Amino acid sequence: MKAGATKDEAKGAEPRPLRQADLSHVQGVFTDVDGTLTTGHKLRSQTVRALEQLSASGLRVVLVSGRPAGWGEAWARQLPVDGVIVENGGLFFLKGKKGELRKVYLEPPAERLANRQRLEAEVHRVLAQVPGARLSVDSRYTEVDLAVDYNEEARLGDAGASAIETLLRARGVTAVRSSVHVNCWLGRFDKLSASRRFARVAWGEKLEPADGRYVYAGDSFNDAPMFQAFKLGVGVANVRAVLNRIDAPPAFITRAPEGRGFEELARALLARRRPSRSRGVST
Repeated sequence: MKAGATKDEAKGAEPRPLRQADLSHVQGVFTDVDGTLTTGHKLRSQTVRALEQLSASGLRVVLVSGRPAGWGEAWARQLPVDGVIVENGGLFFLKGKKGELRKVYLEPPAERLANRQRLEAEVHRVLAQVPGARLSVDSRYTEVDLAVDYNEEARLGDAGASAIETLLRARGVTAVRSSVHVNCWLGRFDKLSASRRFARVAWGEKLEPADGRYVYAGDSFNDAPMFQAFKLGVGVANVRAVLNRIDAPPAFITRAPEGRGFEELARALLARRRPSRSRGVST
């Protein structure tokens, strides 16, 4: 969102084509997963290759997802990334210099436990009010937030997702959609605050999203805090489906949707790397 613009003015704003982005100073990529890395709910081998190429070129890569902690640990161990932020910022995993995995929560244990107990009670009250609403299958692997399935195995549509968000927010619960779930939590965190904390812990840096050193790629409502903060916020093309409703749109957009859009971004980033830093990396 541009300085001085209201949320209403930002909604529906048209992002610029990715080719207009100045990627010459980029040092790393923060990226959403569902609908951004995945294509049709699957992770293509070509997208994994794009992650490999970005990492091999010297760029830092961090996944930022609403998915559970259990997914995050697996991704951090198996994918060529520097770390994984999960549960919409509730916790993250980062790799040490010797490959060891460190797990960091954004809230202290007592607060986390109290919030979790209340969250479970509030969410189950709301589920009883919306026909067909149920927790996502993978919510059992969460530690901080919960997810209500509206577009993965369930088919509640926009109306059902909106009803769930409205009811949860009325009960003081943060509720925001990804491309598949309504993620809900109690606590003072989101994807952006967790990314800032990650940068401090992992790299000893103060993350300044407006300085052009990091790109954020996403596709949905829960990416809005990142799109608002990052000068190089990039939406994969399927973000167009929510542009007139998202609080803050991305500054740029790819031609291709989902994982293919991320691969397009990766090619653009690799093309702007100095030859000495990207030697041996095919595009």
